[in-house]
Amino acid sequence: MYKTIQIKEGIYYVGVNDRTKHLFENLWPLPKGISYNSYLIDDEKVALIDTVDVCYSEVYFRKIRSVLGDKPIDYLVVNHMEPDHSGSIEWLVNRYPDITIIGNNRTMDMLKGFYGITKNILSIKDAEEVKLGKNTLRFYLTPMIHWPETMMTYVPESKTLFSGDAFGTYGSLDGGVVDSQLDPEGYFDEMIRYYSNIVGKYGSPVQTALGKLSGIDIEVFCSTHGPVWTEKENIEKVIDLYDKLSKYEADKGLVIAYGSMYGNTEQLAEIIAASAAENGIRNIVMHHVSKSHPSDILRDIFKYRGLIIGSPTYNNQLYPAIESLISALRNRNIKNRLFGYFGGFSWADASLKHLKEFAEEMHFDVVCDPVSMKHSLQADVAESAWRMGQIMAEKLNRQD
Repeated sequence: MYKTIQIKEGIYYVGVNDRTKHLFENLWPLPKGISYNSYLIDDEKVALIDTVDVCYSEVYFRKIRSVLGDKPIDYLVVNHMEPDHSGSIEWLVNRYPDITIIGNNRTMDMLKGFYGITKNILSIKDAEEVKLGKNTLRFYLTPMIHWPETMMTYVPESKTLFSGDAFGTYGSLDGGVVDSQLDPEGYFDEMIRYYSNIVGKYGSPVQTALGKLSGIDIEVFCSTHGPVWTEKENIEKVIDLYDKLSKYEADKGLVIAYGSMYGNTEQLAEIIAASAAENGIRNIVMHHVSKSHPSDILRDIFKYRGLIIGSPTYNNQLYPAIESLISALRNRNIKNRLFGYFGGFSWADASLKHLKEFAEEMHFDVVCDPVSMKHSLQADVAESAWRMGQIMAEKLNRQD
């Protein structure tokens, strides 16, 4: 029924696309959909690598049958237990009652907790191997990318890495599956959004995992979301991107995120942006936090070195959407940013106090004094805002 998709000799793609879901984890928009990737290794013993969202279990089963026919599956490798990848496990065990599930100790605890599975399980340790025949499965534990049980599976014979959620991206696979069949450029910006939304907090574990993988020759990257990466330049770009993001490094550019109820605080943002542009900054992104989705704001803050946040005082606190944004940045341990802040108030100036505390907590490099506006824009305030944009631009240019 389905034409089989062979990635390498004996390795097949049996994943599915989801173009229906609006929000990933009921949080993050999916304007281009998403794929749930699963892989099948057909050898003397058959291994399935991860499953898919339970909503697609019947399509998934037909894809498996298109490769195997009535042949049984010996092993299911669970690199990640999040339900979009483990959701079909119960269904799979019912179809293949003799299947052995491979994971680590944390996987086994979750298998029991999510699905009540305690039999036919094989708990492995870091660098342990299972022989299938021509192919060997070698397991690398990579905890906290982005759950504690996450791991990766490497097949040395074909130099193929099954990386779980790591190196994944939003976006369905429209026609092709392998990067050589697609336009990969459309996925890289979504990879940054995916990383900043899902993995961003775990920079240190990502660095540990990259160190563990540094001695491995990888010719094929099989993530659980997004394209299968096979072209050398794309694999290098994917690894470099994760390396850069996990070290909180960023490109020259400026994000101005602001809240504004009646437009006065927004005018400060406009002046700052115009000044930065006049002083040589070309990559400037402005986000009105009441309209921009947090996933897009986070993506751009991970992309660019300069960050300026503006907020009116609201009930003696920050504007609620700004409060939510800085909470998300705290949660992700964002580092190494040039920072500026500004605020407006009508009778009690509180926003600058809260933004100052945030900057100190995050150890940001604050480029200049904050800009404070009472009631509406006046000439002296406009001058201070222009100066903020100029100083930010000078510091960004100096680090170029």
